[in-house]
Amino acid sequence: MLRRSLTSLLTVCVFSLLSTPVTHAEDGWTELFDGKTLDGWSVKSGFATYKVEDGGVIAGKTAAGSPNSFLTSDKQYGDFELMFEVKVDDGLNSGVQIRSLLKNVDAKNSHGGRLYGPQVEIESGPGQAGFIYGEATGRGWLSPEPQSKDPSVNQHDHFKNGQWNQYLVIAQGPNIKVWINGEMIADLTDAEIYKTHPKGMIGLQVHGIGKNKETYEVRWRNLKIKPL
Repeated sequence: MLRRSLTSLLTVCVFSLLSTPVTHAEDGWTELFDGKTLDGWSVKSGFATYKVEDGGVIAGKTAAGSPNSFLTSDKQYGDFELMFEVKVDDGLNSGVQIRSLLKNVDAKNSHGGRLYGPQVEIESGPGQAGFIYGEATGRGWLSPEPQSKDPSVNQHDHFKNGQWNQYLVIAQGPNIKVWINGEMIADLTDAEIYKTHPKGMIGLQVHGIGKNKETYEVRWRNLKIKPL
């Protein structure tokens, strides 16, 4: 598992940007939500619910019987830096899709089509948060670390349970890097996935929970992107 820390200067810059409510055009960063509505986004693949809470927080709630759901951007992005904060209930798996596409609507994908592509994992620690998964691609984990049988490699505790966690994702060409709370978690170069997914939608996942009637929630805030 990669646990290399960012330099103190980069860490300070990232945390500063995440705590700034308004991005400036000269910085090259664009907020992905207007803080009041879900305009420019739509729910695909399932029927979990999403809403905007006070402070521009995007809250996703599970729905019994729903498959994986994704709040997807209307716009597509190729090479970029993406920053966001996330907090998830214990017991719920989630993720953020990048460069993802939609399979056609059919009997198996009746809720707006099935989103598929690279996913940046979100889950309580110790776990595999920050590693890259090939959502609905048939490949499983794209990052090699979760495939290891060594617990010191396939999991980590950099994701703080019950707290806001700060992510930085840099996707450039076939390489995807992920930091959580200033710690580098993933550094993946995958030419195969890049060939099929050089650009695509951003998607905020609420994972399916089967017929479980207990509800779980995941929340995001300060989502910003800078094209490269």
